[in-house]
Amino acid sequence: MDFSELKAALADVVAIPVTPFAEDGTIDTATHRVLMRRLLDGGVRIVTPNGNTGEFYALTPDERRLVTELTVEEAAGRATVLVGVGHDVPTAVADAEHAAGAGAAMVMVHQPVHPYIAQEGWVDYHRAIAEAVPELGVVPYIRNPRLAGERLAELADACPNVIGVKYAVPDAARFGAFARDAGLERFVWVAGLAELYAPSYFATGATGFTSGLVNVAPAVSLDMLEALRAGDYAAAMKVWERIRRFEELRAEEQSANNVTVIKEALAALGLCRRDVRAPSRVLPEARRAEVAGQIAEWSL
Repeated sequence: MDFSELKAALADVVAIPVTPFAEDGTIDTATHRVLMRRLLDGGVRIVTPNGNTGEFYALTPDERRLVTELTVEEAAGRATVLVGVGHDVPTAVADAEHAAGAGAAMVMVHQPVHPYIAQEGWVDYHRAIAEAVPELGVVPYIRNPRLAGERLAELADACPNVIGVKYAVPDAARFGAFARDAGLERFVWVAGLAELYAPSYFATGATGFTSGLVNVAPAVSLDMLEALRAGDYAAAMKVWERIRRFEELRAEEQSANNVTVIKEALAALGLCRRDVRAPSRVLPEARRAEVAGQIAEWSL
C-alpha cells in the first residue's frame, strides 16, 4: 500500500485532545464535539484520540471506543485521525481493529507499560498490532531510552505499515542517533514531548511534534510549526519563550499535572470542566490563578 499521504499528514502539529467529563463523571460527548470543532477551526489537521492528554489509561474500553467514534465523526474530511491503542496485545489489537472500522487512518501504539520489556519482545508486541491492521498506518510511541534504532527497522521490515514514530525520550542527541540508526528518511519523526522539545528535535530530524497545548491555543502551536518548517529557529524560540512557563507547570513532579493544567486552562476559558480522573488531580487554587494568568497573556 502507498502510505505517502499518511506520512505527509504526520509531519504536522499532532494534536492530543483532552477527554472532557460531565458532572456525573461520564464523558461529556457534547463538549467533546465542541472542543474538536474548535481544534479543526483553528487549523489542526491531525488528531490523536486516546492519547495521554486524553487520559487514555483512565478510560474504560467502551469509553475509548466512544472517544474514537466521536473524533472520527467530527474530523471527517477535515483532519486525519491517529487513534491511541495499548495495554495487552489482544486489547490493543481489538482497539486497532475498532479504529479501522470506525474510519481512522492510523493508530499510535502507546509505550508498553509492562515492567519487563525485552527489545525483541517490543518488536513482537508492535508486530502483532501492525499485522492485525495492515491497511492502517502504525506509529509506535517510544519512551524507552534503551530501545535500539535497529529494532524499529526490524519491525518495519516485517510491517511496512509502520510509517512514523512518536519519540518521547527527553534527549535530543539520543533522538538524533536513534533516528539515523533506524532510518532517518524511512519514517516520519514526530517530537513526542511537545513544544518545549520541538526546536531541538527538529534540528536533529523531526518534522512534526505532538501538542496538548494546542487544545488551548491552536494558533500558538501552529505558529511554532510554521517557524520550524521555515528553519527560522529564532522565531520558533520566541513562541517557546511565550509558552515556557505553561509547559513547565505541566511537567512539574514528573508530569503529574500534564493533563490537569490543560483542563484548567480550558475551564478558565469556559470551554470544559476541570475534572480529571485519578491518579491525576485538579490543581490547587494558587496554581489555578497562575494558569489563568498565563493564558491571559496569549489574548485568546
